Amino acid sequence: MAKSLTQFVCSECGATSPKWLGRCPSCGTFNTMVEEKVSTAEPLKSAKPSPFNRAKPLYEVTEESFSRTSSGISEFDSVLGGGIVAGSLVLIGGDPGIGKSTLLTQIAAHLSENYKVLYLSAEESCSQVKMRARRLELGCENMLLLNETCIDNLESELDGVNFCVVDSIQAVYTDDLSSSAGSVGQVRECASKLMRIAKSRSITFFIVGHVTKEGALAGPKVLEHIMDTVLYFEGEKQENFRILRAVKNRFGNVAEVGVFEMTDSGVRAVTDYSGIFLSESRGEEAGAAVTPAQTGARCMNVEIQTLVSKTSFGLPRRMPLGVDYNKLVLLIAVLEKRCGISFSGSDVYVNAMGGIKLNEPSCDLAICAALASAQLGVPIDKYTAIFGEVGLTGEVRAVGYCEKRVAECVKMGFKRIYMPAKNMKSAVKYADKITIVPVLYVNKMIKSLFSSPAEKDGDNE
Repeated sequence: MAKSLTQFVCSECGATSPKWLGRCPSCGTFNTMVEEKVSTAEPLKSAKPSPFNRAKPLYEVTEESFSRTSSGISEFDSVLGGGIVAGSLVLIGGDPGIGKSTLLTQIAAHLSENYKVLYLSAEESCSQVKMRARRLELGCENMLLLNETCIDNLESELDGVNFCVVDSIQAVYTDDLSSSAGSVGQVRECASKLMRIAKSRSITFFIVGHVTKEGALAGPKVLEHIMDTVLYFEGEKQENFRILRAVKNRFGNVAEVGVFEMTDSGVRAVTDYSGIFLSESRGEEAGAAVTPAQTGARCMNVEIQTLVSKTSFGLPRRMPLGVDYNKLVLLIAVLEKRCGISFSGSDVYVNAMGGIKLNEPSCDLAICAALASAQLGVPIDKYTAIFGEVGLTGEVRAVGYCEKRVAECVKMGFKRIYMPAKNMKSAVKYADKITIVPVLYVNKMIKSLFSSPAEKDGDNE
């Protein structure tokens, strides 16, 4: 029988030691030795390959169809790719107090109507979970509650269970390791045990994970590798809106985003994004532009707001929120070199409304338009949308999902859209519903946006 042993491994260089050391003898770093479980077993006498594990061609592999179960929250199902897959591990991370436990309590209550659901609360007592369920007015009398911190005692309670919530992975431990709960070794070993249970017994686990002060999930990176789906619950505590973002999903699109609203009765899915990502006063002040952003399977119009002010220091500041810092610096350089708009003595602030993160290149042209509007002091019409990728030469490059973006702008009542000229073929059928302005170079768009109507007509000719 295999004997369970532990060793200490340096998280920096991988050096091992039979006991804990404050300083790694190999790389010299401090406080990097973490405990890990190792298993030593006698080698098998026969090493013949099993006939059931031999390689076979792809056409002989049978494709499995995954059945999905609704969580009762439409936005959560969309982020997962259409519903909950049986036997999967879903990790939900977020700041303390953001609403992770509230969201999972609502999901567990809905699932308990037709399935056997176990809620393992390692941080709260069972009475606290019941108080939250009463406050949310949830009918979850059939949901099983367990207040336990040792993961080894969980398996005996899983007979007949279809769904299990573990709140949280940093608060549970296994007796196989002597380190405290929340350590790197404990988190990794507990997650591995949950994975073995999920795959062998087809139980779906929802696992709550804490985040570090940098915003990343606490624990080793292997924790995310073990999971089938990794979700981040984001938002400001002072605001009612939350964003659920998928960063890994083996059963769906990794770029999906769900929008929720925190109410007195719990988390509510939001399907109308116009009040979140668009301001009512857009078009009145300079420095704002709207772009149709593609996030996963959906397209939503997002307002980009910019502020340009005279710098008080020798080095101007560049502070983006929701936009990549390097992308902002690059676009400012393009505007200075190709369009003659100087930002050398100004601080530049950029913000994507609603706390959403715009990582796709199609937002480049709208950022350039918003920056130019803020610097020139001329507002952009509220019914104008802009999208396109900007190159270092000032050329506006084609982007994907053009037809979907234009259709969303038409649906939201926009009257004019600036888009790459190379995407015109995809948007021809909407020409009678919205004015389409093809753009080849960013300086041409700047001239068209901020010139008189007579000059615009001359440019179009």
